[in-house]
Amino acid sequence: MTRSRATHLGFLLLTLCLIAVNMRATITGIGPLLEQLTADTGAQLATLSGLTSVPLIAWALCSPLAHTAAQRWGINRVLTVALVLLIAGTVIRSLPPLPGARWPIASLWIGTAVIGAALAAANVLLPAVVKHSFGSRVPLVTGIYTSLLAGCGAIASGVVVPIAQAAGEGSTGWRVALLAVAATLPFALTLWAIHHRRAGHGPITRHRPKGPSVWGDPVAWQVGAYFGVQSSTFYVMLTWIAPMAISYGRGEAQSGVDTMMFQITGVLSSLALPLILRGRMERWVPALLPILGFAAVIGMILVPGGILWWGMMTGLTSGASLTMSLTLMASRARDPQIASALSGMGQSVGYAFAAMPPIVFGLLHTATSGWVAPLVFAALLLVTQGLLGLTVGRERFVLDH
Repeated sequence: MTRSRATHLGFLLLTLCLIAVNMRATITGIGPLLEQLTADTGAQLATLSGLTSVPLIAWALCSPLAHTAAQRWGINRVLTVALVLLIAGTVIRSLPPLPGARWPIASLWIGTAVIGAALAAANVLLPAVVKHSFGSRVPLVTGIYTSLLAGCGAIASGVVVPIAQAAGEGSTGWRVALLAVAATLPFALTLWAIHHRRAGHGPITRHRPKGPSVWGDPVAWQVGAYFGVQSSTFYVMLTWIAPMAISYGRGEAQSGVDTMMFQITGVLSSLALPLILRGRMERWVPALLPILGFAAVIGMILVPGGILWWGMMTGLTSGASLTMSLTLMASRARDPQIASALSGMGQSVGYAFAAMPPIVFGLLHTATSGWVAPLVFAALLLVTQGLLGLTVGRERFVLDH
């Protein structure tokens, strides 16, 4: 590898890492702030928990469009627009209501939807960028940026409550907190704009001839289903660990730390996954990952006072499972174009499914006034992930008949 090539890849990796810093930090602060949002707005907790599902719905709807847009205008240009929209959505979400507004938290919902649409493009196209630029290092690079993604999302969960408390009472506090956790977004946009200027349209360019659709491929559906089930567990825990912790007598700030630690352990497992994803183990890792999470959910049912430790164990499963899913979207494709198509299809299917379990979890909690029934539901999700892991672990390729 020439020095100029190494420099280019180093700059690109730095840029991808900075983008990843903001991909969960912009959405993970909602869970710890739900109690404040409820007190400030008067809306029900179950209703506001739907804010966590808004990005998932947006990802389900917009993910296929990201691949189509990349085919027409190029990956780099589409990602540039997505980062601009991500900044815009973050600002809109924190705007105060207009005087006399009938729905004072409209900006919160609208901004969250814009954030979701912007993140859909980044979610879909980053695996294609990695596939094109890093070749055999796909698992390593994927592990690095997903660990940052999870880690900074964890930090955001842990700091939003203290920031909100320091910023002031009422709506001012939570609005400032949601804006503060995205402070590095302008820097991510700047680095990506520099890369865009150097690289042009990127690996997928306009007028690229269309091939067979991944929507009819069984391997693509298996990858999408695996992605959806593992995402469901993550967003269930992201949304409900804090309310569960508060119901067990832990304070708001401590519940935010519980949510943060759930995600921080995911960073460790994201980094560790490439080390075990080798040789014969590669075939079985997708099916083995949910075992620790299943044991942790059973622990939440039997010994609820240990929710911090059970959440950390679940985080190990969630972090490694996300890296596994994104790796599959690159490794089960023969080239970057198919990787982009698979990523768009898989994330559309996956997030369409993942949007519902956090709501179902909340409805089960409301219906039973307890946590056992919803946690049994979470355990069933992990069992399903293990069964799907047996199929996606086989080395087969999309559109390779």
